[in-house]
Amino acid sequence: MEEPSRRNILLAGGVLGALGAMSAATPAQASRLWTWSPAGSVVGAGAGADPRWVWDAEADPLVASLIDSGAVPQVNKLLKSWTKNGQTLPAGLPADLKAFIEKARQLPAWTDKAKLAKAYTFNQKRGTYLGVSYGFASGMMSTVIPHEARAVYYSQGGADMKDRITKTAKLGYDVGTKNAFEPGGEMIVTCVKTRLAHAGVRHLLPQSAVWNKVADEEIPISQADMMVTWHSLPTTVMQQLAKWKVSVPADESAAFLHSWQLTAHMLGILDEYIPASWDEANAQAAQVLTPILAATPEGIKLADILLNLGAVLDAGLLTTHILGALTRYVLGDEIAGWLKIPREPVWDAAFRELWPIFVAVKEGLLKITDAPPALLGVYWAFDEILRLGALLFLSGADFPISIQIPVANNPKP
Repeated sequence: MEEPSRRNILLAGGVLGALGAMSAATPAQASRLWTWSPAGSVVGAGAGADPRWVWDAEADPLVASLIDSGAVPQVNKLLKSWTKNGQTLPAGLPADLKAFIEKARQLPAWTDKAKLAKAYTFNQKRGTYLGVSYGFASGMMSTVIPHEARAVYYSQGGADMKDRITKTAKLGYDVGTKNAFEPGGEMIVTCVKTRLAHAGVRHLLPQSAVWNKVADEEIPISQADMMVTWHSLPTTVMQQLAKWKVSVPADESAAFLHSWQLTAHMLGILDEYIPASWDEANAQAAQVLTPILAATPEGIKLADILLNLGAVLDAGLLTTHILGALTRYVLGDEIAGWLKIPREPVWDAAFRELWPIFVAVKEGLLKITDAPPALLGVYWAFDEILRLGALLFLSGADFPISIQIPVANNPKP
């Protein structure tokens, strides 16, 4: 496995963040009108259909037929050996599935390989910040996206959250690797397998009696749902870096966006819904993400599971007190209150007062000798939090990680 230390930052940085990627959210019913124009998309045109009523016309019927015919266990077994983008597909796959994958793994015409190379440079330089941002800006946000939280909680992965986040974290790692979308990389494989998993959830979750009792939708993970989750990842991360005053060159910023634009495409999001720029991304997020954030019983339970799981697996610095305080600092008092995260007088104050100064020192904008004396006492702790990110969730993970099509819902929600 290349770059083991970096894996411990970005793969874990994707731990909580990719939780959202595997089970996307549905916008709240309060925001009914879709007004974002496809003119602002990567292809500059489109039908302009409301994405809440668009799913995955190619993957959904295919995966439903695989599940209903009982073929999924064998398919999952065969696909476990498919790990590299350019690798020949394993023999024995159903012909229609093979044809789907061969088409789904082709990069779009608008792929810019120079930008992808620059994106890797960005990920190298900002990997530690990305670990924390993916985990606490993106991942914990997923617990207050109502339909995302419910989809995660009631689907098969909700029965084993460590296994769930271990598998979904792969997305956050793979997108930041050197050859992510090249034949020797793994990002295309991860996206296509995730796309198949999404289709499985769309077929199975409506069969869950408990999900149906709380759901205000008939089919989960629409195109709008996936874009909500997409914004909880790159858009939110870039906003967080700006908040922390991390200086990102314009070319690296555009390159980072491009890597996630490609990710959206490979996950099955239609090009007409993928923003062409950060301005368009922020405008779309303001319509579909920000207004729908809210607490749910499922989200509160997931947040508690995730914070405690991280502390248990680390059994060291990353206590629930610190993880909770970092969540409060990143997402704010309101969301922390929704998730019933206790206030931590010491760590809340430390993050609020000293984290911005710590980042300034890390960025070379301030000499450590000129920083407030109080920072010196906690500098090592902040540095360790950045180094670990949230990726210690993966301390017991088996590699290679294989994303699979689900065969059932959570049996004991």
